[in-house]
Amino acid sequence: MSHFSSSTGMVQSANNPARLPWLALLALAMTGFICILTETIPAGLLPLIGEGLHVTKAMAGQLVTLYAIGSLLAAIPFAMFTSGYRRRPLLISIIVGFLVFNTMTALSTSYALTLIARFFCGVAAGAAWGMIAGYARRMVPDALRGRALAVAMVGTPIALTFGVPVGTLLGDLIGWRAVFGLMSLLTLVLIVWVLWKVPDYPGQSVEQRMTVGQVFVLPGIRPILMVVLTWMLAHNILYTYISPFLEPSGLAGNVDLVLLVFGLTALVSIWIVGLLVDRMLRLLVLISLLGFALVAAVLWVGAESESIVYLAVALWGLTFGGAATLLQTALADASGEEGVDVVMPINTTVWNLAIAGGGIVGGALLEIVGVQSFPGVLLMLLLVALIIAWSAKRHGFPRK
Repeated sequence: MSHFSSSTGMVQSANNPARLPWLALLALAMTGFICILTETIPAGLLPLIGEGLHVTKAMAGQLVTLYAIGSLLAAIPFAMFTSGYRRRPLLISIIVGFLVFNTMTALSTSYALTLIARFFCGVAAGAAWGMIAGYARRMVPDALRGRALAVAMVGTPIALTFGVPVGTLLGDLIGWRAVFGLMSLLTLVLIVWVLWKVPDYPGQSVEQRMTVGQVFVLPGIRPILMVVLTWMLAHNILYTYISPFLEPSGLAGNVDLVLLVFGLTALVSIWIVGLLVDRMLRLLVLISLLGFALVAAVLWVGAESESIVYLAVALWGLTFGGAATLLQTALADASGEEGVDVVMPINTTVWNLAIAGGGIVGGALLEIVGVQSFPGVLLMLLLVALIIAWSAKRHGFPRK
């Protein structure tokens, strides 16, 4: 990072060492909220979208697929080509992308044009996720970087917990196009918010920039990315196919309530991790992985019991809510100031691979073996993640 940003951090530290720039960080959280909401909202509106565009539900479901592909393809190239740009104008441009392409989705009567709009919404999301963590860390002194990242990431579980159900309800009341229109209005509010409260920082000079290859071989980066892949793959197998998984317990009709429990405990997790991440990163990662492994073991033997499932889902939320903060903090620490804006897009790419892998692997397990196979596969993946995290004592997840 530039001398400008580091000197800013020192001034902040000297004048007010314990203060977070809440409004600026919450603007970043709002950006993440819009990313997740834009990604997931079609899932609750598939029948309405299908009718509106005169396509099947399966074809409407490709709105989610094209978004993911856009994020996957754009994250790393966008970061590499824009690393020298000033941060706030770049962030504004990304948000304007959401404004334009969500508005296009709201107005389009063409299925093909809607898919194009969704692809470019995904491109905007891939670019945003590559920026948010590094941006949040630049606003605060070293001692508060983990906490700042936790605040900046709080929009994700809020969107997952409340955004999709509320969006689905609004879709039934006012129509799916109006829901995308409302998201465009949110982006207008966010643009004003960013201009009002988010500080600007310079990009990196040519001498400071690191390539993807240089960052990838830094000590600790590959173990962390393997933990990201295995942890998120386990999570997404269960999350993507939560409805069929709940059938043996008779809770398939209460998916919204089950996910509400998950989301509420995930918010608690973010609060806990935000308080402790700067001092207990390694321990929190190990506890989270152990806790999720315990969830898998409990579900292996108790997936037919409503009370056990609710208890397991609550613990699952507690182990998952702070995952993004923990893993991005570990990656940022391992990559250093010069590599953070490169490693975050790599993380975004791996994260999206895990999301896609969760859909593919979970779907194959569902068709070939059945939902009873999920806990065993989850447990295997989480034990691999735990072994990697435990072994990365010197780099990746070091003892502090």
